[in-house]
Amino acid sequence: MTVSSFTAKVASRARPSKTKGERALQKGQQTKQLIVNAALGLAEQIGLEGLSIGALAEVTRMSKSGVFAHFGSREELQISVVREYYQLFSDEVFFPAMNAPRGLPRLRALFANWMKRVAVEIQSGCIFISGAVEFDDRPGPVRDALASSVQTWLNAVHRAVLQARDEGHLLPGADAYQMVFEIHGLILALHYEARFLKNPGAIERANTGFENILRCYGRPSSQPSAIGSKA
Repeated sequence: MTVSSFTAKVASRARPSKTKGERALQKGQQTKQLIVNAALGLAEQIGLEGLSIGALAEVTRMSKSGVFAHFGSREELQISVVREYYQLFSDEVFFPAMNAPRGLPRLRALFANWMKRVAVEIQSGCIFISGAVEFDDRPGPVRDALASSVQTWLNAVHRAVLQARDEGHLLPGADAYQMVFEIHGLILALHYEARFLKNPGAIERANTGFENILRCYGRPSSQPSAIGSKA
């Protein structure tokens, strides 16, 4: 017996094999994730309201009862899609920006990552925006999940603005809520201009708008490329 084969044999003995129930649970979780991924792709095209157990069963080539067993209701499916989208959004936009120094560099990173996400969504659609149109006047768990996700993200942007002000990168009297409102407004306008109206140059105008906001609220002596502090 070779050393490598012996090591592998010992390791296999040290790790107890999964029970039948554990394997079934893992397979069920994988199947559910597969369904959620398919539902997210479908929702980007037809919106959350267009999702149905039947449509998803057709896309995933599963039975309606098989899809239903993982969610139990259309509403639960929609909420799962909202949560999945928010997790993907956080992974692409929020967490990478946390590597930037506190203050203006981090705020710039958040906006830059957000713009990259929007560049993709101009073609595919945004769950937050389409969902707001579909559920703005429809109280319930789906609307709550959407609103909570958007508010959590805006709160993160608000914290970044406050940190930039605390670091002295913005004017002491800079209104953080107003800044977040204006930054969010740029993103919403960009979606409308680029996706709906298909006006060229919308991305460039959004970036220009962001720089205008920083000039309005920033200290004249601020030099973003040279700013840095402890995270």
